[in-house]
Amino acid sequence: MNKYIAELIGTFWLVLGGCGSAVLAAAFPEVGIGLVGVSLAFGLTVLTMAFAIGHISGCHLNPAVSIGLCAGGRFPVKDLLPYIISQVIGGLLGAGVLYLIASGKAGFDLSAGFASNGYGDHSPGQYSLVAVVICEIVMTMMFLIIILGATDDRAPKGFAPIAIGLGLTLIHLISIPVSNTSVNPARSTGVAVFVGDWAVSQLWVFWLAPIVGAVLGALIYNFIQKDKA
Repeated sequence: MNKYIAELIGTFWLVLGGCGSAVLAAAFPEVGIGLVGVSLAFGLTVLTMAFAIGHISGCHLNPAVSIGLCAGGRFPVKDLLPYIISQVIGGLLGAGVLYLIASGKAGFDLSAGFASNGYGDHSPGQYSLVAVVICEIVMTMMFLIIILGATDDRAPKGFAPIAIGLGLTLIHLISIPVSNTSVNPARSTGVAVFVGDWAVSQLWVFWLAPIVGAVLGALIYNFIQKDKA
């Protein structure tokens, strides 16, 4: 049970920290952190939690990552569903706390998006469904390759959280304009439930594409390292 609670807490922090930076601080008058700041915030949530709970649960914080690690032979199937449930609950709790904070400001409006992911009219840059699907698949694929490589027995010890956190930062720098960056179904679900309407109707993309990308990343990494000494 401690592993599942750790995943819940970690995903709670990812959604509160990452989406919170987008909702509360990205466009704050005169001193807003902007796209770069939001990207860094997401990376920092993973980096800090990797050091805090990595030794307890592995710090997946993401159903796609858990599925990818399972496909890559790094994670037992028996733990997959409890991890995903814990991550989704953590995402919902993180979004709930963020809603309580954000709604304390006069003029707060959920229809502004609440950091939800979307395509078409709901993509920050008006990108099509096809563009968003390709982006989410490729970004999640690369994320899994980074995770599997950084945590390989042959990789430098103790640096995996830094590589993974910076990897997620880079992914956000690339893809926030396209889809608001998901690569994480739990993160997408947490905020979408509060927005409802279009965010929920488009949520399937941000489950399907990251999972496909994660499995591809695991298969690719296993292929390129299969002849290791």
